[in-house]
Amino acid sequence: MSGSAPILPGATLGVLGGGQLGRMFVHEAQRMGYVTVVLEPDQSSPAGLVAHHHIRAAYDDEHALADMARLCAAVTTEFENVPAPTLQALSRSKPVSPAAEAVAIAQDRALEKAHFVRCGVPCAPHAVIETPDHLAAVQDDLLPGILKTARLGYDGKGQVRVATREALAQAWNELKQVPCVLEKMLPLAAECSVVVARGQDGQIVNLPVQRNLHREGILAVTEVHPGNVSEAVAQQAVAAAKSIAEGVEYVGVLCVEFFVLADGSLVVNEMAPRPHNSGHYSQDACDVSQFELQVRTLARLPLVQPRQHSAALMLNLLGDIWRSDGEIPLEPDWPAVLALPGTHLHLYGKTEARAGRKMGHLNITGADAAGVREVALKAAAILGIDSF
Repeated sequence: MSGSAPILPGATLGVLGGGQLGRMFVHEAQRMGYVTVVLEPDQSSPAGLVAHHHIRAAYDDEHALADMARLCAAVTTEFENVPAPTLQALSRSKPVSPAAEAVAIAQDRALEKAHFVRCGVPCAPHAVIETPDHLAAVQDDLLPGILKTARLGYDGKGQVRVATREALAQAWNELKQVPCVLEKMLPLAAECSVVVARGQDGQIVNLPVQRNLHREGILAVTEVHPGNVSEAVAQQAVAAAKSIAEGVEYVGVLCVEFFVLADGSLVVNEMAPRPHNSGHYSQDACDVSQFELQVRTLARLPLVQPRQHSAALMLNLLGDIWRSDGEIPLEPDWPAVLALPGTHLHLYGKTEARAGRKMGHLNITGADAAGVREVALKAAAILGIDSF
């Protein structure tokens, strides 16, 4: 369902998914005066705990969807694995953004790669493998490569590095011969990402380009300041991200991740139809955060180009930093961290710290990149996070 009139504060906004991204959306919507509803089966979900209403049900529960449609003026999603038919069903009676069609593309690496090609955005050489004949037809020059499941892979899951045809066949068998995409491994110099927001009227804005460091497939560090990537790469990344959004008439917040190659060229990696880890710094370093952009696009409010007022670095806080004393996890030394200038702690309200689990993030802001990095390294040492 579409419309053009703004949805003003006081109305109710809904989000599918109860994780930390939903929690931060709920906080932002509430700050702006909206009532919030979360649909999420987990009764102790981070977003469900802070929303005005928490509908505890599966994402395809017809009664729950009817309740969402009755309560909400508009609905968004906080993660891409919400069933696209759920979004389609809700859209028959309420504005839903992003649309089911866009989310369906992000749910399938093969569709995603095809979308990038249609938009004229360079991506890594690749092959789709769905049958033994596809496997046999893989060209030798795609090896060594990374075999990725076409669906349900995130944070490094569902990915296997392969160097030979034998290893490729073995990896596909280990992945239960589900549809996969083989991507050629390329010589990387850096990774970066761009968060864009596009309104129903086609207006589009972007956050600054974010330089990222991943460890074991999980984002560890994001740095955002002038010169974090070259001006040429920044301009190309922003243009490519906007093209990807416009190519599917996207409405909402979209993050596009890129690889910067050793020769300075840029290739797109993947897109996320939601706010993203790498955009968290915007909460403390920009005058409009990615979550306010999410509220604005959903409520059809005007979009303004965000302005970054401070150099910033974001540290992802995983469950690994909760040190164990026998079976009892020990809380990190937050007072020591918060004694450092420019530190902003964001915890997600998760009760159990596990290795690799995203528990929060720490934004560090300051007048210049060197000062911010110095503080961030001190914070990382206190928390037991590897240097960078």
